[in-house]
Amino acid sequence: MWDWLSFAVRWLHVITGIAWIGSSFYFIALDLGLRKADDLPVGAQGEEWQVHGGGFYHIRKYLVAPEAMPDHLTWFKWESYVTWLSGFAMLVIVYYAGADLFLIDRTVADLSTTQAIAISLVSLAGGWVIYDQLCKSKFGDDNNRLMVFLFFLLVLMAWGYTQVFSGRAAFLHLGAFTATIMSANVFFIIMPNQRIVVADLQAGRKPDAKYGKIAKQRSTHNNYLTLPVLFFMISNHYPLAFATEYNWIIAALVFLMGVTIRHYFNTRHARAGNPTWTWLATAILFVLIVWLSTVPKVPGMDADAAPVSARQEAFMAAEGFEQAAATVQGRCSMCHAAEPVWEGMIVPPKGVMLETEAQIAAQAREVYLQSGRSHAMPPGNLTNITAEERAQIVRWYEAAIR
Repeated sequence: MWDWLSFAVRWLHVITGIAWIGSSFYFIALDLGLRKADDLPVGAQGEEWQVHGGGFYHIRKYLVAPEAMPDHLTWFKWESYVTWLSGFAMLVIVYYAGADLFLIDRTVADLSTTQAIAISLVSLAGGWVIYDQLCKSKFGDDNNRLMVFLFFLLVLMAWGYTQVFSGRAAFLHLGAFTATIMSANVFFIIMPNQRIVVADLQAGRKPDAKYGKIAKQRSTHNNYLTLPVLFFMISNHYPLAFATEYNWIIAALVFLMGVTIRHYFNTRHARAGNPTWTWLATAILFVLIVWLSTVPKVPGMDADAAPVSARQEAFMAAEGFEQAAATVQGRCSMCHAAEPVWEGMIVPPKGVMLETEAQIAAQAREVYLQSGRSHAMPPGNLTNITAEERAQIVRWYEAAIR
């Protein structure tokens, strides 16, 4: 049931994320494409004609607000809120509840579950506080300067997360750190400012333009951060990125790629030119990522040197472990190894290694689900694991958790 809960929340996260990102990208493109017209009403900044789905749309934007409150006003907020809430729920379900497996890497830092979760929560909340105070300070008056500093803050966080968490969890947390800033921008800044403007209109007062200016700054930051967040949220599929020696540098380059890609589209939407140089810049950044992902690791602590947790000891002591471990080592370790021997494979899938008994015990639940209860692994049953071997894995795991 826990895995089906994860399934449901994951899909909620995907659905609301698409809705939030879609509306965000649309409104940024709309804002950049606005044009002046002779018949614009008082207070209007520009207008745009668009065609979609067989119909024409005539859209106008007011720099501050119209002279009177419209009868119907659509708010865009729940997409952001539910995306963050469902994403945090996924963090709890997968990384907090499964801290020993997904969050903690004892070759990186020998943390307790409580310590790891505390670091996660404090970093997410602290990141927003630091960013928000910078935006509100004199330093934040220059948006270009602020965005450069924000990039270096994100690079620092990338390095920091890789010093305390597993590579997979570090990338996921970098995405969560950034997404928290983005959603908090909506909840704490953009929406309250819009409510102030609406309240002024309803009271017959002229709204102050500063509230729209502040909201626009935060919205612009969200726009440039969106693509990297998407990558980090699905990065568990890319061990070539997160399970390598220079993963934090790769993360920094991913942020830069997000900037170059968004700069191209934003410039095109604003009809301000065709910055094709961004294609070359993005390609160079990607080539650097490819190179960094395959650079040999600096010699250091190997997997056998990691402390064995009480959970691992329990699985290793359970009845049937020797037979199950032999099956996993014989059917799975040719790919799930520090140096896979399967042709064309450079790193183990999802960074999971199953060469030693301690590693198998650490991944017990995933082995049970992927190779015992289902036939997901090995892919296409390439190593010809038998039905009896799968049944043995099930008996071992269920004996261990009784």
